[in-house]
This record gives sequence, C-alpha cells and structure tokens, in this order.
Amino acid sequence: MYKIIGGDGQQYGPVSAEQLREWITSGRANAQTMAQREGDADWKPLSQFAEFAETLAGKPPAAPLPIAAATPPSSGTADAERMAQEAIARDYNVEVGSCLGRAWDLLKSDFWPIIGVSALIMILTGTAGGLLNGPLLGGLFCYYLKKIRKEPATLNDAFAGFSNSFLPLFLGALVMGILIWLGFLACFLPGIYLVVAWQLTLPIIMDKRIDFWPAMEVSRKVMTTHWWSVALFLIVCALVNLGGALLCGIGVFVTWPLTMMALAFLYEDLFGSGK
Repeated sequence: MYKIIGGDGQQYGPVSAEQLREWITSGRANAQTMAQREGDADWKPLSQFAEFAETLAGKPPAAPLPIAAATPPSSGTADAERMAQEAIARDYNVEVGSCLGRAWDLLKSDFWPIIGVSALIMILTGTAGGLLNGPLLGGLFCYYLKKIRKEPATLNDAFAGFSNSFLPLFLGALVMGILIWLGFLACFLPGIYLVVAWQLTLPIIMDKRIDFWPAMEVSRKVMTTHWWSVALFLIVCALVNLGGALLCGIGVFVTWPLTMMALAFLYEDLFGSGK
C-alpha cells in the first residue's frame, strides 16, 4: 500500500500498487510525485520505486497533476475484502495495557491540545443528538491517527469528517445505530456482538476512504477473530471512563480522550501505515 502527495498538496491513500499505476497511466501521478510505501518513514519521488519503473517509462518529467480534490470514497468491496484478510492474517493479539499505555504516553506528551480538541468534539457529539456523531468521531480519529503517526495535526483535522467522507461516516453511524438497536431487541446478545464487531468502522471509513458497508464488513470480520479480547478492551475502557465520571464528572474529559486514543492505537496496530 502507498500514499502520495497530489499536485494540490493533499495526501491520498493508502492505495494499492495497482491503483497507483492507474493514477500514473491517467496522468494523476508521475515520476516527480512524492510517495510513501506503507511501513517506510521517508517520502520519495515515484521514480525511485522500482515497481513503478515500467509504468513511468516514456513519461516526460512534469509537475505532478492534482488528483481530484473531491475524490469520493471507493465502494471498494474487493479492496475491503483484501484489507480484512490481511489484518486477520497478522494474527494480532489485542493488548489492552499496551494500547492504554501508549495512549497515556501520547496524551501526556501533548496534553492540553489533545484535551481541548477532544473536549470540543465530546461536547458537540453530546449536543448534536447523535445525528452528526459519524463525521465528528471520524474527524477525531483522523486527528488522533495523525498524532500517533507523528504527522502535523490541527483542529481542522478533527473536523475533517465534514469535508472528507461525510456521507459514508453519517450513514455508517446511522446504520450501525439502527442495527445495533435491533440487535438488542432481538434477545440482546446480537446487539452486544455488533457493538464489538463494528468498533473500528468509523476509523476505517476515514482512513481508508471506503464506503460505509464495506467498512462495517471489514471491522466485523477482523473484530470477530478477536471478539473476546476486544470485548475485554471495551469493558476496561468503560470502567476507566466510569472512574472519570465519578470524579465529579470532570475526570471524563481526560479518560474519554485516553480510551478513544487507545482505540485509535488498536486500529493503527491492525490497519495503520506501520503495518
């Protein structure tokens, strides 16, 4: 998987090598386009990637052409299936302590900006009646993932869910809410299963730019293989937040960002750029 910097200065991806070759062929990327291979720290021109030499051959050097700024999220059923299988194949162990520990270290390293942004999103999700929770939480995950990846992160990133993937995030949160509610009505247990299974849907939509249903399926398939561990993870996070709420309600402004970032670390371990 690869990321590139388009001619408009925006970052695109992760995308497969096949998709990137299509962009080169269609003139959306060329030899000077800066790219980053998944797992690498450095950005390099595409001309330095041997796997694209044949596709780039014969193309004259020119300024990178911008990818359309309004590139919609891919419905990507095939990509979603591949993404799920790759995550399952890693045989990852969900380590609650590791996720919370790394989240705490990150929170301490940039305490007030993270607390301020998180508190704002938490208040907005509480006052929007749940209607905008998808875009709001998707943007918050974008902000956290940039912090985790040591990329510049600003308040604008926390609201990126309104400019990138708004409809998939909105529909994802809405459909999940309805189906989970129906699951609780149906003997309760299906609802519990779905709460755990769909935990990573919003960060998948936001980070991988795929539609809401394929993202829900990716999350469900991967989380099902770790269901009991993820359920324990969520129980521990709930207890942490309960402890924060008991501290006159103020502590939750620290515990909620902590547990949300722990979930972002879980996502990064399974799907992120370092994998």
